[in-house]
Formats: sequence, C-alpha cells, structure tokens
Amino acid sequence: MINSTQVSYFTLAAYFDTGTLKYLHFMIVLCLYMFIVSVNVLLIVVICLNRSLHEPMYIFLCSLFVNELYGSTTLFPFLLLQILSDIHTVSASFCLLQIYCVHTYGAIEYLNLAIMSYDRYLAICCPLQYNTRMTLNKIAVLIALTWLYPLLACIVIIYLNSHSELCGNIIHKVYCDSHSVVKLACSDSHVVNIYGLIASFGTIFGALFFIIYTYMKILLVCFSGSTETRQKAVSTCTPHLASLLNFTVGASFELLQSRFNMNRLPNMLRIFLSLYWLTCQPLFNPVMYGLNLSKIRVMSKSLMSNVVN
Repeated sequence: MINSTQVSYFTLAAYFDTGTLKYLHFMIVLCLYMFIVSVNVLLIVVICLNRSLHEPMYIFLCSLFVNELYGSTTLFPFLLLQILSDIHTVSASFCLLQIYCVHTYGAIEYLNLAIMSYDRYLAICCPLQYNTRMTLNKIAVLIALTWLYPLLACIVIIYLNSHSELCGNIIHKVYCDSHSVVKLACSDSHVVNIYGLIASFGTIFGALFFIIYTYMKILLVCFSGSTETRQKAVSTCTPHLASLLNFTVGASFELLQSRFNMNRLPNMLRIFLSLYWLTCQPLFNPVMYGLNLSKIRVMSKSLMSNVVN
C-alpha cells in the first residue's frame, strides 16, 4: 500500500510515440492555442473598451471568455510540453493543481451559461422590468457566485484526493483528472466518489434544469409575442443554445469515459473525446458569439482595422 504523500509523480499512459510527427502535432496544438487566446482576448478587450457593450449580456459574455482563457491555459501549455517530451510524467502537486483547474473550469462554464439564460429570460419575458431587476450589483453578485462557488467547492475534492492512499501512479489519460486518481486508491474511496458525483451532477443538472426552465418561459413568450420578440429571442439565444449543446456533449463524453470502461474504443478516439470539452469550447464560444452578435462583430472589425492602420 502506497500513501499518497509518498507518490511524487504520476505517469500519463495515454501518450504514445509518434516519432517525428510529434513536431507537427506540437505546431498544430500551438497554433490552436494561440488562436484561442487571440480571439478570446480580442473579445474581452472589445467589451471592456466599448461603453455601448457595458450591458449585462456582454458583461456575462466577458466572464465566459475569461473562463475560456482559464480552461485552455489549464491544458494547452501542459499538452505542448508533453507532446515534445519522451517521458510523460507529472508531479503529484501539479497533477492536483490541474485537477482543481479542470473541475473549476467545467463548473464555472455551466454556471456562466445558467446566468446567461436567466439574463435572456429577463430581457425577453420581462423587458419593462429588465433594468430594475438586472442591476450592476446583481450582475456583480451573480458573477462572483459563478466563480467563487466552484473555486471553493473543488478545494474539498483536492483535499480528499491528496489524503487518499494510492496503490499506483499510472493515469490512462493525457492530463490529470479526479476520477483517474480515485481509481488508484487502495483504501475506501466511497467518500471521494460520492462527493465527486454530488458536486459534478449537482452543478450540471442544477444548471441544466434552470436553463430548461428559463427557455420554456422564453418559448411561451415567443409563441404568444410579436415577430420582433421572436427575432430578438432567436438572435441572442441561438449562440447560447449552441454553446450549451456543444459543452454538454463534450462534458458528457468526459464523464462517461471517467466512470465507465472505454478500453474497447481506439486510443486516438478516447484521447479526442477526453480533450473535446477543453479544446473545442474555448474555440467555439468566441467564434460563435463573434459571428452572431452584430454589435460584437462590428466593434471587433473596427478595433482590428484601427490596429492594422
């Protein structure tokens, strides 16, 4: 029996030798990361610099883009180092840090999407009361809760993992995640499993049920409202629903992989599915919102033209 304090490193067993192709993989991942950082930073700067975008919807979007930077930075620099490395090991302390960052990113993403659906509900269903109900103080409280709750709740996961007694140090993934460490425990891991399930599914399904409720209200107003109301709902809700669907699919892949034996699937497919939610969402959101919301699109073009000129 090996105590977790004696495990100084973990081995990431999902990596395999690709020969000289690793340099091509490195360049592809690096370009993807640079693009993700560039578009998210661009949209954050656009929203912050333009007073016309200092509205609740865009402030919540800014919080979402900051989280995309947080999530992608949790993975990509680490992934780049591992691609070039011949030995795929990670220190126990860094592994726990990555677990913390990955879990908080996922929870913050879902909660961000939930408060964005609440904002759309107020704007479409209660337009006359919108300014009085969505005040600056309320916006600040909602964003603070979106970030503070996951940041504090995930400390418990890290504490439980760091005090588990482990019987091995091999993780069959390309990055660290909580359940992979839990599966290495040789002591009773029911407490960690139960807390992980409650924290994960509580956050996910709590946010999803709330989003479904708000969209049911929005649909009722759209069916009974004017053409203008329907157009407003479609233009602002379409990118939100697309983002929610994309992230839910990616997170579902990851949850299924962590809880069930997926050894029958090809290794490359398992790697792709485990990386999907951490790579596609930070790319998908800025592109989707940048193209669909006319205000952001126009301001982004204006800022880029000023920089070029």
